[in-house]
Amino acid sequence: MLTESYFVSVAGSPLSNNTAIVKDAGIYEHTLHPSHSTTATFKKSSAPRNCLAVSSTHVFAAQEEKSTVHVYSRAKGNQEALVTFQERIQSIALQDDVLFLGTQEGRLIIWEICTGRQVTTSACHVQAVTCIAATPFHLITGSDDANIHVWSVPRLLELDSTIEHEPLETLSNHRAAITSLAVGQSVNPDTNICVSASKDKSCIIWNYQLGIALRTLLFPSSPLCLCLDPCARAIYVSSEDGSLYAIDLFADKALLGPQSAEESSTAVQVSSAFGATPQEAGPASCMALSYDGTILISGHPRGQILRWDLSSRAGSTELANVNASVTNVTFISPLPSPRPTKPVAVVKPFLGSRSYNFTSQLDSDMVGDTRFSKMLKSNGIPQDALEQAILAFQSPAEDTVGDQALRKENEELWEVINEQRALQQKTLQKYLGVKTTKA
Repeated sequence: MLTESYFVSVAGSPLSNNTAIVKDAGIYEHTLHPSHSTTATFKKSSAPRNCLAVSSTHVFAAQEEKSTVHVYSRAKGNQEALVTFQERIQSIALQDDVLFLGTQEGRLIIWEICTGRQVTTSACHVQAVTCIAATPFHLITGSDDANIHVWSVPRLLELDSTIEHEPLETLSNHRAAITSLAVGQSVNPDTNICVSASKDKSCIIWNYQLGIALRTLLFPSSPLCLCLDPCARAIYVSSEDGSLYAIDLFADKALLGPQSAEESSTAVQVSSAFGATPQEAGPASCMALSYDGTILISGHPRGQILRWDLSSRAGSTELANVNASVTNVTFISPLPSPRPTKPVAVVKPFLGSRSYNFTSQLDSDMVGDTRFSKMLKSNGIPQDALEQAILAFQSPAEDTVGDQALRKENEELWEVINEQRALQQKTLQKYLGVKTTKA
């Protein structure tokens, strides 16, 4: 059965003495479908906002006001490693087998978890890097200095240590600290967008590869966090006053694209919220969307985890209360992309020049599936095999290899016989000619 899970992290001390909550639990894994339940807990972690990343094998949690990252093994359910860096970590993001970390001093640290290779950039931001969004080809960083940098991932991973790491673009329309970033997964330079939220009470939609602001959204209060629809057709925003907003980018009055009636420089005031968080829970500090974009999960300072049904836009439903401030919510895709390798154990980072070994587990065969193996894995007779069998019955029978050999041998024998007959005919004609001359 297909299941969908999400991870939640908390920070700070417990809000009350609740014996129903696992002691020292800092990260929870919950199953959303088919029924909600807590499937795993990871202890001794206090991860602030934007400091949780999850892969198919590990959980990474940067610790509050510290320079350490706790690495947990999902298979074993315990802490596998504690990694210490040179500066305090303010944000992290995972892309494939590379962990990106933003520091208090405005630097960017790149850690290849399968090799241990570490790359550190110069102080690209004047203040702390508060949020990171990643795609396979680009990295986007937001900071308290109100700037957003767009980086090339291949260039950041370049093996040449003499290359200076500089951002491709700097997006500087905001006038206050960046609080949240979300990026679409499109690879088309004309359609890929990212959305930034800032304490200046605005969100900006960007074409980040071109460095162009496509639309500015203004809110009554400062947005705390946001998330982007899986198809990049809508934005969901939580603000300080507890309101939740849904902005449809391609509605009747489209905000983007050729159907947009207004110039991109025109700011849009967003005033109508689709929901409000309960007063006892407080404003949502983190949000995440399900795989199909129909369910929104929000985490709150009072420990509540709420579910919002986006299809009906009904009120919220409390899924759980973890008795501590919820700081991060991250969904795990129920249909992950296939990958040839799987990192069973992380390799701690090493700062310096050396040769690196890629440590990982092969997660698939080195050769592709044969026709026989595909038939074994299928239910019943495969459709292509049935079609081939029907075509074979309909087409005339072909000679086998043995028949072809016999035919070739017969042809060679007939050639010898024909040669003998020709020689015999020639000899007979010569004999008759001699006999006629004598007569």
